[in-house]
Amino acid sequence: MESTRAIKYARANQARYLAELKELLAIPSISTLPDHAPDIQRAAEWLARQMTNLGLHNVAILPTAGHPVVYGEWLNAPNKPTVLIYGHYDVQPVDPHNEWTTPPFEPTVRGENIFARGASDNKGQIFAALKALESLAQNEGLPLNVKVLIEGEEEIGSPNIAPFIAQHKDKLRCDIVLNTDMGIVRHDVPALTYGLRGLAYFELWVHGPAQDLHSGAFGGAVPNPATVLCKLIAGMHDAHNRVTLPGFYDQVRDLADDERAEIARMPITDDDWRAMTGAPQLVGEHGFTTLERVGARPTLEICGIVSGFTGAGAKTVLPAKAMAKISMRLVPYQDHHAVEDQLREYLHQHAPPTVRWELKKLASGDAVLVDRETVGVRAAVKAMHATFGVKPVFKLEGGSVPIVSLFQQHLGVDPVQMGFSLPDDNFHSPNEKMHLPTHYRGIETYIRFLDAVAEK
Repeated sequence: MESTRAIKYARANQARYLAELKELLAIPSISTLPDHAPDIQRAAEWLARQMTNLGLHNVAILPTAGHPVVYGEWLNAPNKPTVLIYGHYDVQPVDPHNEWTTPPFEPTVRGENIFARGASDNKGQIFAALKALESLAQNEGLPLNVKVLIEGEEEIGSPNIAPFIAQHKDKLRCDIVLNTDMGIVRHDVPALTYGLRGLAYFELWVHGPAQDLHSGAFGGAVPNPATVLCKLIAGMHDAHNRVTLPGFYDQVRDLADDERAEIARMPITDDDWRAMTGAPQLVGEHGFTTLERVGARPTLEICGIVSGFTGAGAKTVLPAKAMAKISMRLVPYQDHHAVEDQLREYLHQHAPPTVRWELKKLASGDAVLVDRETVGVRAAVKAMHATFGVKPVFKLEGGSVPIVSLFQQHLGVDPVQMGFSLPDDNFHSPNEKMHLPTHYRGIETYIRFLDAVAEK
């Protein structure tokens, strides 16, 4: 049954919800920076209070080897399914700080958007799910059993969540997982993600001389690790923008015709991508559209390079070492262990004996592909259609959410991947934002989704 009272309640309380969201967004819970460990704890405590106040039971801040997990449950609906709602409260660093129009942890509403780090990724999305629970609890009541898990390490690759899930497998047992760390295509085009790319992230060091040297006295006679690193990186793609690591495409699945047709339905053009990114021209693997490249094809990207003198002015130095951060997004059936072996094999084949190299894996996660015909997905389609007035498109997402594959492996449940961020929300970038009308629609969609699941 449609929870009309819950939806009316959510609409009547939008101003309060926004004020509370600002409180959460003001906490600089940056998981990768040790100085922000107290802020991580503050964010966890804030969420625990919210979950207690909306009526969840057994709310707890549970430890891991890193940042804690916030958990709560409501299991008073016998013979009804159980939904596990997932999100994360940690956020990315804010650099470069000077590119923010307003301070990243002073949430500011401009027009229809709220700007703050974490507004879209993922505080705004998990907050919307909590407010859907509140709206139901304060009116018709929760129509099914609910568990909520909010982690604090998603932005650093969820390094401690696998042992946590394994340890708490019985506590987390459920019928459906709702992953809120997702987005839609446009404010008027809802979408459900049925695939996520996996991740393999590395740090590559190339070492040359024992110390930095004078480039005039030694240049031309001593190997330059910066030059070697750049040549290695340049060789990792061919003229058609295909990755050249040996065996890299061996396990890459072909896109089915119906998938290509569904991707083509999305109303995002190359002009839209240029406008969103500011890039003068788009590039990518030959033979695929932009949307196929960012969702269904694997990639290798350089996320950072450091070597030698990088300060203002000139310093004639031949560097002793050079470093690159390498991020690979992997598609279903690619294995991040195999990809590491492929990268090492490439380096063995192409790195000259004049230098020494070392490779460190910093993060990894499996790709995800879910069934589009599950009970949860059908309920999500129904809820989105009722809220937005149009049926959602199905999309393949280029990003990675490591915990989703862990839910599949440990709990045996395909997730429903439904969030309401927009492609231009600048997550991980300066001026991150969330479109408030879409956010409020998200709350209503989550209400309808929980109702629809309870009816099954």
